[in-house]
Amino acid sequence: MKAIRVAKPGGLDKLKLVDIDAPGTPGPGQIKVRLKASSLNFHDFGVVSGNMPTEDGRIPMSDGAGVVEAVGDGVTEYTTGDHVVSVFFPQWQDGPPPVADFSGTPGDGIDGYAREAVVAPASAFTKAPDGWSHEEAATITTAGLTAWRALVVDGGLKAGDDVLVLGTGGVSIYALQIARAMGARVFATSSSDEKLARLTDMGAAGVVNYKTDENWGATIAEMTGGRGVDHVVEVGGPATLSNSIDACRIGGHMALIGVLTGRSGEVATAKMMAKHQKLQGLIVGSHAHQRDFVRALESTGIKPVIDRSFPLDRIADAFRHEADGAHFGKITLSI
Repeated sequence: MKAIRVAKPGGLDKLKLVDIDAPGTPGPGQIKVRLKASSLNFHDFGVVSGNMPTEDGRIPMSDGAGVVEAVGDGVTEYTTGDHVVSVFFPQWQDGPPPVADFSGTPGDGIDGYAREAVVAPASAFTKAPDGWSHEEAATITTAGLTAWRALVVDGGLKAGDDVLVLGTGGVSIYALQIARAMGARVFATSSSDEKLARLTDMGAAGVVNYKTDENWGATIAEMTGGRGVDHVVEVGGPATLSNSIDACRIGGHMALIGVLTGRSGEVATAKMMAKHQKLQGLIVGSHAHQRDFVRALESTGIKPVIDRSFPLDRIADAFRHEADGAHFGKITLSI
């Protein structure tokens, strides 16, 4: 069967389409999945680019969606023909996080889903939302669940809250959709006026171009009547955090998700302390979180925004498109 492997030291030119042995019959507690789609995330780019070193010949991609072809003994939650989607941390089923690294994460610590089929523990997947395409379902694993955990699980989002999302990547667009579906008001930033117009069309109550307004955090706070937003989905990191603190209300919640502007930097600790704010780091979520999220997607009718799809053998082009930063929503792979 076809698969993608990335050779050391990494780089898009090190992504190779190869033939590997097809997986066999699933053993006890396992399922065999014919993979149909994946989706790109910043973490995947870190792996394939070599910025997050992994084993030579690793099969990349943490997100995988497809159809169950066979089930092993003892598996009761799935049957042949079920549509399923992978989880980011297969070892984190429920409860508080038991992991602080990517050693068990597909596409990083173990082989991922840039391939045609896989045999894996049934606990490495959840059911996909009813009626979703495989490419839509593949966006749940990383970006979708990250937004859900940031706002709902950790943030306790409720109707009437104000939410700030940064940019138009997969996490931010999902966060906007979740917040709007749950009755919250959303504010958003981008460096593109065209993208800001699209965000407005999606229901954003206020938008700011961060390239033309260096003090966008204060501007967002003014849009809320000076109170500030209840939640910030902070995907930027060091270069955006100070403005996010300005945008966030006294006692507000900031979900620290991304490192798009760097892995470390200065934190305005005194300003954050004075505003009694909570800054909470997170990486995706558990199997239980994903099951809850899938139910929420089915009940709200949210569907992901897919910017563009690429076939598996054009995975390098897909990552180049991601690196360009021109996308709006998710980039997917069809397998």
